[in-house]
Amino acid sequence: MTDEIREYAAEKQEICRKNDEISDELFKKYGVNRGLRDINGKGVLTGLTTISKMVSFTKDENGNEVPCEGELWYRGYNVKDLVSMCGDSCYGFEKAAYLLIFGEMPNEKETERFKEILGKCRSLPTNFTRDVIMKAPSKDIMNSMTRSILTLASYDPTTNSGKFEDSLYQCIMLIAEFPMLAVYAYHAYNHYENDESMYIHRPDSSLSTAENLLMMLRPDKQYSPLEAKVLDVALMLHMEHGGGNNSTFTTRVVTSSGSDTYSTIAAAMSSLKGPKHGGANIKVMEMMDNIRQNVKDTKDYEEVYDYLGKILAGEAFDRKGLIYGMGHAVYSLSDPRERIFRGFVEKLAAAKEREDDMLLYKYVEDAAPKLIAEKRKIMKGVSPNVDFYSGFVYDMLGIPTELFTAIFAIARIAGWSAHRLEELISAGKIIRPAYMSVMKRAEAENSN
Repeated sequence: MTDEIREYAAEKQEICRKNDEISDELFKKYGVNRGLRDINGKGVLTGLTTISKMVSFTKDENGNEVPCEGELWYRGYNVKDLVSMCGDSCYGFEKAAYLLIFGEMPNEKETERFKEILGKCRSLPTNFTRDVIMKAPSKDIMNSMTRSILTLASYDPTTNSGKFEDSLYQCIMLIAEFPMLAVYAYHAYNHYENDESMYIHRPDSSLSTAENLLMMLRPDKQYSPLEAKVLDVALMLHMEHGGGNNSTFTTRVVTSSGSDTYSTIAAAMSSLKGPKHGGANIKVMEMMDNIRQNVKDTKDYEEVYDYLGKILAGEAFDRKGLIYGMGHAVYSLSDPRERIFRGFVEKLAAAKEREDDMLLYKYVEDAAPKLIAEKRKIMKGVSPNVDFYSGFVYDMLGIPTELFTAIFAIARIAGWSAHRLEELISAGKIIRPAYMSVMKRAEAENSN
């Protein structure tokens, strides 16, 4: 029966394509921006937020917008300063999560109390790992996590209470539980599908999110302070990026309908897993592997430059004409997250003896913007984004590719939570954007 239905769908797909296609001319005619972004990449204003801010332009004396080095702010604090104030010896994800959710920078006592609360939340219902996570394991860890999130709703008697304090409680619980949902889902897949050994380490309430993630993932539970620090920075840089990114906007849309926390976060997860949103670092890794396979000497800048030109021309790699990890919908001259992250990546590459790989990344980082500026007509600057390096970092940490997007989610759940809470408090109306109908009237079958 399944084959018959698939054949029917394959047979009918062209009818859908013919009747669902809307031309670029109609979008231009009615002034509708595809993806809610104009030709300069600026998003259509759909809401207000106090949670974060991205800066990519300044104004000159005539009021004209001028591209500038990118900045990212969390609740009035530059993320560069948030990372710096943690130093090399402490972890900042939990402190930044408190800042995003509550809107105030915690003092030392409040930070420790929040860490203690998260530690107590790092547990799952009795037999949940066995009965939910290990059932029907999948290589798609995001799908497995989403199923677990929705199932957790049935264990919570306050799921549909509608009370703000219950939503706050649920967000805090999910921030703590996400690393377990991700790592355990991977171990189940790795055991049942790859026939590898099974081990489930319980989290340590005294450890940070980054430390727990590495500890639960590795058979021997061991990790270095540098490894945990670099992962912590990665989580801080990915945890929030305004209300306009696809998954955060999804969070606000679903929240505005009055839906519960678990359904809202599951919807955000479904958005993030899309390859146009959360899978960019995987494409970067695939592209870099392809460069290594086709460039004789990756230490030769000119050879790398020439091959990147072929990728951009659609003559190499996946032939889509894209150099992955370059450019961003908002930033122009630079992605501040990439600028912050690069120094930590260099330290980890040195510790892991991956300097040759680091050199190749630097070559691509330098060459790609030059090639794009030369070959493409662009309305704003092009620079590396944070995902240019994140996949390389996860690879050096021994994190399997199947978990790359899940780690993005482990970070971004903090931002999603903040936006859900702000939407509950400040918005008050369901989000209902308008679509203009360009439907053609059907002719009467029996018209004369």
